Amino acid sequence: MSERVSIIVPVYNAASYIAETIAMVVKQTYSDWELLLVEDCSPDKSADFVRSTLGMNGFERRSVSRQDMQAVEEYADAFGRRAALICKEKNGGAAAARNAGLHMAQGRYIAFLDADDVWYPEKLEKELRFMKDKQAGFVFSAYEFGDEQANPTGKVVHVPTELTYKQALSRTIIFTTTVLFDRNKIPMDLMRMPDVASEDTATWWQILRAGYKAYGLDEVLAVYRRPAKSLSSNKFVAMKRIWNLYRRQEKLSVIAGARYFVLWAYRAVARRL
Repeated sequence: MSERVSIIVPVYNAASYIAETIAMVVKQTYSDWELLLVEDCSPDKSADFVRSTLGMNGFERRSVSRQDMQAVEEYADAFGRRAALICKEKNGGAAAARNAGLHMAQGRYIAFLDADDVWYPEKLEKELRFMKDKQAGFVFSAYEFGDEQANPTGKVVHVPTELTYKQALSRTIIFTTTVLFDRNKIPMDLMRMPDVASEDTATWWQILRAGYKAYGLDEVLAVYRRPAKSLSSNKFVAMKRIWNLYRRQEKLSVIAGARYFVLWAYRAVARRL
């Protein structure tokens, strides 16, 4: 298996972001990648937009910066070999979309990228170097919160050097867009996301529960775009999801779940202040 990175991007209502996302990938300083765009029956015609972007036919130039447009054009001839649009027959959510991408992935390494988030150009190169230095199969990095336009806000989420299963239960610090896996070390079955709310967190836990360790690179390599929403509503939804993961997914007792929940809540609040 080559040193290629398979980059899996769920595409749902992403027409306003997808050109920028593709440009971000082609600007990576590590160039051995394939891009798997999984269209999840989006009502905003994201699939048509992706086809026009990859094929450069009827591309809506008004929606893309000149710099991004040039980056996509420079790699247009290579897209036929290095990018694929996977169209699902029915909407299944982010977990099912990522799993569809996993099924099609050819690379040794697996990276997840959400269409509305941002990678810095050195993201793959630095994480791969870090992964090899640590001889790890699962790495992630620090990230920064961004506004609706993904402009960094200055609020950085730092990450620990190592993370075990028990440590992970008390913090949801792994950001999906920063994760990188080595298929030679982490079984594909463990990377497949369960059909539950907060499927990404559930996936990290199932990998760590199996005895693997995650290694954190405390360098900001991504921006988490946060649209203006009701923070109180998001907070209560997150609380319900994490509690359900403790009880239903991890089968923790009420006492054990409550203990981890208190630690999680404290760290979640501190991370957003």
